[in-house]
Amino acid sequence: MRTEMLYIDPDTCIDCSQCVYACPVDAIRPDDDLDDAMMPFLEINAAYYEKYPIEPGTAVPRRSAKRDFDYSSLRVAVVGSGPAASYAALELLARPGVQVDMFERLLTPYGLIRFGVAPDHPGTKAVTDVFQSLGSEPGFRLHLGVEVGKHLSHEELLAHNHAVIYAVGAPGDRRLGVPGEDLPGSHAATEFVAWYNGHPDFVDRRFDLSCERAVIVGNGNVALDVARILVTDPDELEKTDMADHAIAALRKSNIREVVVLGRRGPAQAAYTNPEFLALTNLADVDVVIDPAEAELDEHSIRLIESGAVEPSVRIKAELAERVAGTQATGAAKRIVFRYLESPVEVVGDEQQVTGLTIVRNVLNEGPDGSLLATPGDQTELIEAGLVLRSIGYRGSSTVDVPFDEVRGVIPNDEGRVLEPSTGAPVPGVYTAGWIKRGPSGVIGTNKKCAADTVERLIDDFENGKLTAPKSGAHELERLVAERNPDVVDFAGWTRIDQAEIASGDSRGRTRVKLVDVESMLAVVRS
Repeated sequence: MRTEMLYIDPDTCIDCSQCVYACPVDAIRPDDDLDDAMMPFLEINAAYYEKYPIEPGTAVPRRSAKRDFDYSSLRVAVVGSGPAASYAALELLARPGVQVDMFERLLTPYGLIRFGVAPDHPGTKAVTDVFQSLGSEPGFRLHLGVEVGKHLSHEELLAHNHAVIYAVGAPGDRRLGVPGEDLPGSHAATEFVAWYNGHPDFVDRRFDLSCERAVIVGNGNVALDVARILVTDPDELEKTDMADHAIAALRKSNIREVVVLGRRGPAQAAYTNPEFLALTNLADVDVVIDPAEAELDEHSIRLIESGAVEPSVRIKAELAERVAGTQATGAAKRIVFRYLESPVEVVGDEQQVTGLTIVRNVLNEGPDGSLLATPGDQTELIEAGLVLRSIGYRGSSTVDVPFDEVRGVIPNDEGRVLEPSTGAPVPGVYTAGWIKRGPSGVIGTNKKCAADTVERLIDDFENGKLTAPKSGAHELERLVAERNPDVVDFAGWTRIDQAEIASGDSRGRTRVKLVDVESMLAVVRS
């Protein structure tokens, strides 16, 4: 099924988050040569546009900056360097004369793109090519290795800028809250992802891969990434930018089966359809679903038949049913999806995890119409030597910045940070990305999120609501150098980037990541 509706120009993509890949990086073009394996992906796109028709090239309407307004005095600090932070910087610098200082505690930029996106998804990471253009902007300065709350205070940033945008992501993880969660062999999936992606804070982590079965609690896209990495041939991973230490460990792995648990049914699974479909194309890997697990409850059937849910929900249920009806090939490894099951206890001893006790759930309709998973009385022990919880990222507080401990976000109104006690906007303080809205959406979702925040900031500047800095940009730069003599600028990052790519070229890889601070600083100093 091909129609012109299947392609939206990347430059004017509305980021519906329903495309095959992370739009706008890997948009399907009308003249692409597609094989049969791509047809299920096209069906997903077609189903979305049947319900939400849109003309090719349609763009999101954005308020234009005032052409006769002078933005040359506007100075903004952006804390963080991931997708939301980078999109915010690009939005600001689109206005002539604006100055942006970006601060990142690590010695490499791009946050989740570098340390969260799976190494076998290079297309998603290609968005960094757009962010690299920041280095050529005359009003942009990058400060790597600078941590707000340690090297600089929140008050100091405000004193040197009209405004500060906090786009620090959600680096933490949510806990299961069950007995045995902290036993050896039970970890957060976020730590595992950071480890194999070469995050300096997690290089020394150890994951016991000597067992034959691993269980992942949660079935979002991160869970599917982890499952895929655990069963993918290390020779294939060798072609990516995965950290060397992770490839070496995976070569010794004995894991042959990964069980992915979801607390609700297949129609409510947290993964996206394209990510699920991609698993079915893995070499020498069976994706297994018990036919009984794929059966929908009466509530889900009613919602799908009524058309009250998104097309993706119907397709999600159909895909699970299709896989359940497929005969396993006897592949060397397999990924098993189990639905309507929640963890009760991580079982093991002080030496190692030995399994996970789960309970069978029943779906009931809540007062707001949502389907809630209620534990039943049927329990089971799944034997496993590795348990990874993947039930969501969580934001962390920043010193002297309001924080909602319950939601794990900075309280805000469309990007304007709010004072918790009064609900009033905090002058000059803004937020974007996951720390603003919670861990949701794809990389491209941050584009609109950041643009919305910048629009509020610009409105406040145009209406005289922002306080002018007490000192100049050069004073801030001197202060940074005093607090951290090893601060790395964009030129320094470029040297790190080039060194990684050159090392990768010599080994037939996209890049070989530097994973420790001293190695990075040595490259910068050279």
